[in-house]
Amino acid sequence: MDRREFICNTTLTLAGITVAPMGGLLAGETIGHGNKRYRLDTQWSQADVARYPVKDCHEMVQDRKGRIILLTNETRNNVLIYDKAGRLISTWGTQYPGAHGLTLFDEGGTDTLFICDNNRHQVIKTTVDGRELMVLDYPAASGLYAKAEEYVPTETAIAPNGDIYVADGYGKDYIHRYDAKGNYKGYFGGRGETAAHLKNAHGVTLDTRDPKRVCLIVSSREENAFKRYDLEGNHLDTIALPGAWVCRPVIRGEYLYAAVLQSSDRPWKSSGFVTILDKDNRVISNPGGTGPVYRDGVLQPMTQSSAVFQYPHDVCIDDEENMYVAQWNSGKVYPYKLNLVTG
Repeated sequence: MDRREFICNTTLTLAGITVAPMGGLLAGETIGHGNKRYRLDTQWSQADVARYPVKDCHEMVQDRKGRIILLTNETRNNVLIYDKAGRLISTWGTQYPGAHGLTLFDEGGTDTLFICDNNRHQVIKTTVDGRELMVLDYPAASGLYAKAEEYVPTETAIAPNGDIYVADGYGKDYIHRYDAKGNYKGYFGGRGETAAHLKNAHGVTLDTRDPKRVCLIVSSREENAFKRYDLEGNHLDTIALPGAWVCRPVIRGEYLYAAVLQSSDRPWKSSGFVTILDKDNRVISNPGGTGPVYRDGVLQPMTQSSAVFQYPHDVCIDDEENMYVAQWNSGKVYPYKLNLVTG
């Protein structure tokens, strides 16, 4: 069963249900490994569920003011803006029924957002308070699509020069490239069987951890892997993550973080967790999952170890290195906060 079938089969079950955060379940539990262990807070969000509901909590970022910005496909409030204590500051957005990807970009000292909308088949650039600045329609210039519906963008990454990379993660798995003004520049990836191809190109990010070798990291979720490309789209290498259906990669400091939608041994059974890689792209911690094990340099299959999460979809790492986890199709729960354990 794939993601679309799963959604269809569960729509009737979930229709009309609004669930508040999970009470005290697992609250205060410590999860993770090594120097990346966290204390779980399932009731971080203080939003009134009746006034500010969420549907799928898809992605989160932190802006230059330290605020946590959440994107949901609930059109009563697509964007919820919190402080780090979970107090709701403001909301906006009613026009993004397929809100999925959320990228923050520093544009000359001003924060801007890029929203990928699955239903609209578009990427929308906005200010942090919701004013639309640019809309990118489906890339007809590529010659790959007969109609807009074939294109289902899931994520963007923005290069320092403003070039926009868009992952067509639920469409044809290409990464499309535009300049800062929205002019089309080309594509790479696509679905196939070679190392350069992708299968469910769910996320893309710019990896600047090595300033001499800035590259793109792309999720190939069905392959349980991240794939690295240079900025022209040439495949560099593959980071195998056996057992882990990884969502978008998130870079903070020298670490790479990612939500794992589910583990391969328990597909579509609420088997998600979080994974964390070091600067050498070796897994060092799996909050909610089994500890990483390498044998002869090869990472062994990973799986969920405790039912902390259902279907994690994204992580946000704040300026204190705490983590926020947004979940898809998980009973409309608000994000959880994972407070880093120090000492």
